[in-house]
Amino acid sequence: MTYYRERLWPTAWLYISTALIIPASILVFLPINIFVGYITAAVLYIGIVLFLLWSAPTISVDDKELRAGSARLPIAIIGEVTSYNGDEATLERGQRLDARAWLMIRGWVSPVVKLEVLDESDPTPYWLLSSRTPELLAGAIAQSRLRTPGK
Repeated sequence: MTYYRERLWPTAWLYISTALIIPASILVFLPINIFVGYITAAVLYIGIVLFLLWSAPTISVDDKELRAGSARLPIAIIGEVTSYNGDEATLERGQRLDARAWLMIRGWVSPVVKLEVLDESDPTPYWLLSSRTPELLAGAIAQSRLRTPGK
């Protein structure tokens, strides 16, 4: 059973800012051929948009594990779960960040969730994940723990 699922889609400003490739491509190809410039601009922008859509990671929580992109973390080894918003989230992504932490942070998603890793053989002290709804993610992990045997 899936308790939580979130796709970290890029925000609108990212699509708008990458649209600057259109006039840049046209300007580069203007002395050669304006038609080639338009075609190149369209192909590059469509390629960028498709890449942004394809590379948007998914976070999900089920009975056994948390999935963040292609990484997996068993629910049984997740310790304390803390969510951060605003300035606290900025500090967690910056000044308080442990270099050994596993990260899946996106610049267009400010809130983060910190998941303590209890496995002593794992050198990673915690995972830090971007999430638009960090409280819901933390709640889903807590709900999953109730259903996980041995926890």
